[in-house]
Amino acid sequence: MENHTLHSEKKVSFITLGCKVNQYDSDAMRTLFVKNGYRQAGEDENADVYVVNTCSVTSIGDRKSRQMVRRIRRSHPEAIIAVAGCYAQLAPEVFEKMGDVDVIVGVHNRSHIVEYVEEAKKRTDRKPLNETVDIMKVKTFENMSVDVSGEVKTRAFVKVQEGCDNYCTFCIIPYARGKLKSRLQKDAVEEIRKLVSQGYREVVLTGIHLGNYGKDLHDGTSLATLVAELVKIPDLLRIRLGSVESVELSDELISIIKNEPKVCRHLHLPIQSGSDAVLKGMNRHYRLSQFKALIAVLREKVPGIALTTDLIVGFPGETEENFLETLDTLKELKFSGIHVFPYSRRTGTPAATYPNQVSSEVKKERVHRVQELEKEIACAYRSQFMGKVVHVLAEEIKNGYFEGLTGEYIRVSIKDSHIERGHMYPVRIDTVTADGLAGTVAEEEL
Repeated sequence: MENHTLHSEKKVSFITLGCKVNQYDSDAMRTLFVKNGYRQAGEDENADVYVVNTCSVTSIGDRKSRQMVRRIRRSHPEAIIAVAGCYAQLAPEVFEKMGDVDVIVGVHNRSHIVEYVEEAKKRTDRKPLNETVDIMKVKTFENMSVDVSGEVKTRAFVKVQEGCDNYCTFCIIPYARGKLKSRLQKDAVEEIRKLVSQGYREVVLTGIHLGNYGKDLHDGTSLATLVAELVKIPDLLRIRLGSVESVELSDELISIIKNEPKVCRHLHLPIQSGSDAVLKGMNRHYRLSQFKALIAVLREKVPGIALTTDLIVGFPGETEENFLETLDTLKELKFSGIHVFPYSRRTGTPAATYPNQVSSEVKKERVHRVQELEKEIACAYRSQFMGKVVHVLAEEIKNGYFEGLTGEYIRVSIKDSHIERGHMYPVRIDTVTADGLAGTVAEEEL
């Protein structure tokens, strides 16, 4: 009887491409499968169902998504393959024509994915079940939650917002994710309380357009009201914000970051370009003078705040002069970290039709120049912590030592053996590494 049970056990495997929002969506779908009698397949196990959570932020994301589906089908000809995420939403016909996919759900109706998979199993013709909807007509947040009981981690990503109303000319995501949709504050708080009860000590709030959280609810909810509520959860040691647009930083939120020790003094503010001419072409809702003024205010009100950013190089029409202006802007603002991307031409966006597209060679070279500058600036930023005590939340063991993050989002290796996961430690920094810091536990008590 036991052998029969083992043989009939249903297993699911997830492959997630792209952003932290996608990762959360995968975790929420995995929770649904587990509740319906599935088990997460181990690395070396064959699964009955494979879910590929696709990405479409760049053409590389599209390609990787297709390659992953083909690879799974070759290795597992009998398995059910479901695709979700942005690329599945934008181009379901691509997956229909491939002949390798059984279920297509896009970015909505993911709460029904188990039902769709079970229905696909009954089909004899293997014709794909396409359950994508017109995302522009969806006006409410699809509330899904993550159950992590049995896992041992310390930092949880929680999605509180979906969709975007900005329509930057380079970005395909508003067409994939639809309009702004916020999660009810009580639902977000309830899930985070549950995660904390299961051992999580840091929560990272994520969304497609996080800074506008709550605007569509028309009940006074905002990112500031949500964070103020989360601060009250006793065993939650840290609250970190995902990417926020600079123009959406309210005085209330800045005040909370300044005054609440639990809220990380770290903001990720995408600048995208350091040239006003390029920002205008991108349809970004600010100009350099505004962005620089905000940075100055933040650094004055919240001393020591860490600021990281996203940057796109090679946007159509970006001249060498524009790019040099961007480099000067980066040198002036001294971000502690820069994620730089070459512009990716996305069919369906205005910028894809712009003249003066920049060659891939030039884009590659500009990415390299920014990366070299970033190394220099980031290393200088980290060097200021030499000899100082920082607070590190121990997360995982690497190379024999526990590692974790500071509130400023710097990875620190703790050179002590008596460290416990999920605990916060004062660490005196004695080494600046290639991508972080290292030190030993200080006597200072938290």
